[in-house]
Amino acid sequence: MTSVMHIDLISSVSPSKTSTHPFPFQLILHSASMAVADLKTPYYTTTEFSNSNLSSSSARLSYNRCLSFRHLARSPAPLIRCSVTSDQIQAPVGIDANDPKQKPECYGVFCLTYDLKAEEETKSWKKMINVAVSGAAGMISNHLLFKLASGEVFGPDQPIALKLLGSERSFGALEGVAMELEDSLYPLLREVSIGIDPYEVFEDADWALLIGAKPRGPGMERADLLDINGHIFAEQGKALNAVASPNVKVMVVGNPCNTNALICLKNAPNIPAKNFHALTRLDENRAKCQLALKAGVFYDKVSNVTIWGNHSTTQVPDFLNAKIHGIPVPEVIKDRKWLEEDFTQMVQTRGGALIKKWGRSSAASTAVSVVDAIRSLVTPTPEGDWFSTGVYTNGNPYGIAEGIVFSMPCRSNGDGDYEFVKDVIFDDYLRKKIKKSEDELLAEKKCVAHLTGEGIAVCDLPEDTMLPGEV
Repeated sequence: MTSVMHIDLISSVSPSKTSTHPFPFQLILHSASMAVADLKTPYYTTTEFSNSNLSSSSARLSYNRCLSFRHLARSPAPLIRCSVTSDQIQAPVGIDANDPKQKPECYGVFCLTYDLKAEEETKSWKKMINVAVSGAAGMISNHLLFKLASGEVFGPDQPIALKLLGSERSFGALEGVAMELEDSLYPLLREVSIGIDPYEVFEDADWALLIGAKPRGPGMERADLLDINGHIFAEQGKALNAVASPNVKVMVVGNPCNTNALICLKNAPNIPAKNFHALTRLDENRAKCQLALKAGVFYDKVSNVTIWGNHSTTQVPDFLNAKIHGIPVPEVIKDRKWLEEDFTQMVQTRGGALIKKWGRSSAASTAVSVVDAIRSLVTPTPEGDWFSTGVYTNGNPYGIAEGIVFSMPCRSNGDGDYEFVKDVIFDDYLRKKIKKSEDELLAEKKCVAHLTGEGIAVCDLPEDTMLPGEV
């Protein structure tokens, strides 16, 4: 059996970053075969070690300590926890493994612990929330995680714990992500954990941002993608149902996100179906941008924009209810042909146009739209405005078929919940477009019936409607 070194480092050095008050981390790694190093009376000043999991070169440590080792039982799946220690401790001290009040002792390659006295500001902070992110080693997460850690999403007084889910193949990259988060010294980031088992990573999650999904490969039919990713989201739904907070809010980003969200919620019967969202905020943001460009105004003058339906080429950017300077868009942009044809197409194909320009998908703007979507739920919606999100249709006031996840206009009081907007208008054009997206989602629902507990799957998708840039 291969032994893995565990080192407990205690330092009185307090890193700093401008005027912030950093709380560095304790990193815990569970590995298939491990040894534990316990801190004892220090008797030397420098040691040198190397480990393939940490670096190909040796790492020099100049802290006072003594190491001893004992083997532990195998762990079924890798898991790292990085956590801040008690903010009541006055000076650096060692962790007593026999003290039941302490956190479990560190396992794995390294364990860094700084015990620092809390600064006055932390006393006004809210209770820490747990935010789970799947696909945490991907490009979208690479932009999103640092926004979450900085306080940009949940506010400057909201400490968070990040719980990052990856795969065996991406586990090394997850370790790199955790290291970058550690080096960034975000004071609000109290814990970071990484793993490959959703039943461990999703434990006690208050928010679950499900970004990871298999991309569509060459020659892959949309039905095949629905089935492959459907199994991923079915399993994640079961894990959330089993171990997450009972009121966890779930944001599905991995495509096809509407039907993936439906699969997830159907496999999590203990979580309110209303808590599941499919991300259509990027489509809304793109629609606002195009309307602003056409009207010659800045985008903050555009409001009440809705994306109806599926996150696909059947999506309906609603210009009928949108406003510019508080005036209905058709009264500002009087070119109806442009609104019905060019505007809709530009919103739908924006991702593909971006890829043609620089060869990459819209990871950064997707991450921004996730931030916008969450903030729309945790801050009160401005009076008279609304936002778009894909939610379960049961109880909707628009006559849309129940039992699917459909993007619709919503408002929030800032408590994480939402309500449907009732004061919207429809014309024949809008209803016809909405019906087409509704029919597509009903067809997708039949295609994944075997994953939602609704019988045998029957796949008869009318056409390929994957958005450009997401294939």
